[in-house]
Amino acid sequence: MVKIERTPVPPASLAIESRKAHGSYCEKDVMERLQKDFHDKCYICELKPLTDVEVEHLHPHHNRKIKERVFDWNNLFYACPHCNSVKAAAKYDDKIIDCCTVDPEVLLRQSFLDGEVIVRPIQENAEESIQMTADLIQSCFAKSNTGIRTIQCAARVDALARTMNTLYKTLEQFKAHRESVKYRCALRAMLKREYAFAAFARDYVRSHAKDYPELQEYLS
Repeated sequence: MVKIERTPVPPASLAIESRKAHGSYCEKDVMERLQKDFHDKCYICELKPLTDVEVEHLHPHHNRKIKERVFDWNNLFYACPHCNSVKAAAKYDDKIIDCCTVDPEVLLRQSFLDGEVIVRPIQENAEESIQMTADLIQSCFAKSNTGIRTIQCAARVDALARTMNTLYKTLEQFKAHRESVKYRCALRAMLKREYAFAAFARDYVRSHAKDYPELQEYLS
């Protein structure tokens, strides 16, 4: 999970649809704006690109019982069905940080070590929303309570592994050719927030600052 810069002006259809008995919060202008703002990736697991997309409500509306949440532009997030399903657990209700207002990278370590996803708060005794966000992200890569979720999680771990292996190889090439513009540009692209699984790539480079001091500027 990385910081997202949401377009401040809500799509026009939200105001129109909110006046209807069964209005939609998934009109074309909403989906196009979410896709662009969220870089066409799930805000939780960072899988990209998404072929199956759902609009996720950060704060649940409980079957439209809390109507003001249904069409609130700042409550709509771009997610994959898998992560949306995992987040539907009641324990996460109103306990996930808003990555459009705070930077998850200053609150969480999002690591990939020996093929395992490890997400945890940076500070001990972190507030509940930070702990629950870490739990949610990790669960989206490791949930195994059903056969379908096991397969979905494995697919995300495999995709993350491929991304990280590309990062590791490019870093090795950069080590051998420090003056290479080619490798520096490639790494700069991989460390942008819009890249797939950017939080994990950025965490790795940040945690190896002594090895790659010249790359730290790309993490701002």
